[in-house]
Amino acid sequence: MWRASRFLLSAATTTAAAAAAAANAGQTKVPAAAAAAAVTVKTPATITAAVTKDVSALPHTRPIYMDNQATAPLDPRVLDAMLPFMTEDYGNPHSRTHQYGWRAEEAVEKARKQVADLIGASPKEIFFTSGATESNNIAIKGVGNFNKAKKNHIVTLQTEHKCVLDSCRYLEMEGFEVTYLPVMKNGIVDLKVLAEALKPTTCLVSCMAAHNEIGVLQPIREIGALCRSKKVLFHTDAAQALGKVKLDVNADNIDVMSMSSHKIYGPKGCGALYVRRRPRVRLRSPISGGGQERGIRSGTVATPLVVGMGAACAVALQEMDRDAAHSKKLQERLLNGLQSRLPHIVVNGDLEHRLPGNLNISFACVEGESLLMGMTNVAVSSGSACTSASLEPSYVLRALGVDAENAHTSIRCGISRYTTEKEIDVVIEEFVKNVERLRELSPLWDLLLDGKSLADVQWR
Repeated sequence: MWRASRFLLSAATTTAAAAAAAANAGQTKVPAAAAAAAVTVKTPATITAAVTKDVSALPHTRPIYMDNQATAPLDPRVLDAMLPFMTEDYGNPHSRTHQYGWRAEEAVEKARKQVADLIGASPKEIFFTSGATESNNIAIKGVGNFNKAKKNHIVTLQTEHKCVLDSCRYLEMEGFEVTYLPVMKNGIVDLKVLAEALKPTTCLVSCMAAHNEIGVLQPIREIGALCRSKKVLFHTDAAQALGKVKLDVNADNIDVMSMSSHKIYGPKGCGALYVRRRPRVRLRSPISGGGQERGIRSGTVATPLVVGMGAACAVALQEMDRDAAHSKKLQERLLNGLQSRLPHIVVNGDLEHRLPGNLNISFACVEGESLLMGMTNVAVSSGSACTSASLEPSYVLRALGVDAENAHTSIRCGISRYTTEKEIDVVIEEFVKNVERLRELSPLWDLLLDGKSLADVQWR
């Protein structure tokens, strides 16, 4: 069991003391519930219980969180590691002339090793960034620009994250040739199609390890071996896979890898980029500045965030198997509960080669946004948080061959290490209640029950 954060303990004690003092002084009337809540957080056990408490004890204004592919909650152990560098050891890690800088630099190097240990790399191959989006930009544009004179062809998938696709489109405007490969109906790339797309001028293949929207796990080891045999560099966006499935940059033949902190219960605003040293991968970083991170990512390293990412990676290394088994168990419980009570639902993406705890489901004759608005007690999403402002159907689902109508009906659920069985049962009830309500209002549902579709309607 993890240590309770000193900050939380002191905050709770201070709040309780202030409430008692104010009540004694007659300055303000403190609600009994607020005073009780202020006093209860006193020990590590109560903080642990607060993280995993039953859904029945949750406030009505706080829905059950089931959007862990968008972001995961901060692990209290990670907060413990970060706090000293936010309050006491606040030195700049690039200041080499005094103790404050030395302590910060030591913490950054420790975090660098913790990230490297999780993926089987050397600490010298890890460069800290502001997140996976920046890592993807540096990787794709950096490798492309360095090799442009001799190799100007890049291969990626149609289902990649938007920052990868936009980086490739940017390079296209700079004169690069980019091939966007389709995927099969289960969301996995056909290795034969990938092999046929490689050319003598191909400098990079970029393929996401675990998909952020449909949770599909690509065969990155086979892709890495193929790229190595063709002398093509292999980049993978591992933001979703890191800490959830085993990654080994050497066994998987990965040359460049992007990582994110807040997907593995670490802080937001921090990520990392792995760049292989042997055989050496050369890239020309698009970021200019003071030359920090050996020129790969200039800018002052955010010590508290980096320490948090390192701590999150260390926890993931210890608990990956337990977390995966827990998430897989609850994923099956959720899917079986929905399938047993709701007909005409489809799981998008391969169910076997899938990220533990991810489900992307289409509910026939139910508009996804209407379903989200009705599920006030559960926090889920209709797809990637990065494209949630768009009203267009998911380009990922369209690439899988899902028609626009069913693409609009999809909902993504993400399970974390803190999700409980009771929460899953409540989520099932919420889905059943709202799907049945919306289907009763839908004329398309009546058509479907009659064995017809919208195409069978004769318009006048």
